[in-house]
Amino acid sequence: MSSPQQPVPPSPSSHTPEPTTEPTTQVIQISRLSFLACGLLLLAVLSPAMAWPAAFSWMLVIPFLVAAWVLRVRTVVGPDGVVARATFSTTKIGWDSLKGIRFPKRGWARATLTDDTEVALPVVTFGRLPQLAEASGGRITDPYAAAREAQLAEAENESNDDGDVISDTPADTESDPDSK
Repeated sequence: MSSPQQPVPPSPSSHTPEPTTEPTTQVIQISRLSFLACGLLLLAVLSPAMAWPAAFSWMLVIPFLVAAWVLRVRTVVGPDGVVARATFSTTKIGWDSLKGIRFPKRGWARATLTDDTEVALPVVTFGRLPQLAEASGGRITDPYAAAREAQLAEAENESNDDGDVISDTPADTESDPDSK
């Protein structure tokens, strides 16, 4: 039989980060694992470049250009706004000029500005919304958090309506004749 005692969370130590209520800056970028693909691309281009250098040596630049693109492209979300760094441009968007964010069927998110223009947000997808919500300090809502809260509220309402007591101890299945 298990004890009715609940586990006690560990006490905070000097290594435990302090919970912050202010927004933090989030850098959303392409995974560094992409450099592995750049290395494989270099190996693929190396063969024709060594076989016929006069015709294919220019192709050796391609993997390095792809690696530079991986390093450059990112979206930085912080307390001051959003900075979108694309291949050849950098766009700074303040929170007061941001009207909303649109997620197209394909590609990265698009920020809609108050003047109805759109700016691409590199590497931002719908799955990155929790990061955006945390970094924006609540200016961008997190639908995942709202869904979790609704699910918890629904479960709480159901337990209150049924009068059932939810416990952490497993049910005794040996005494129940229907469970066999």
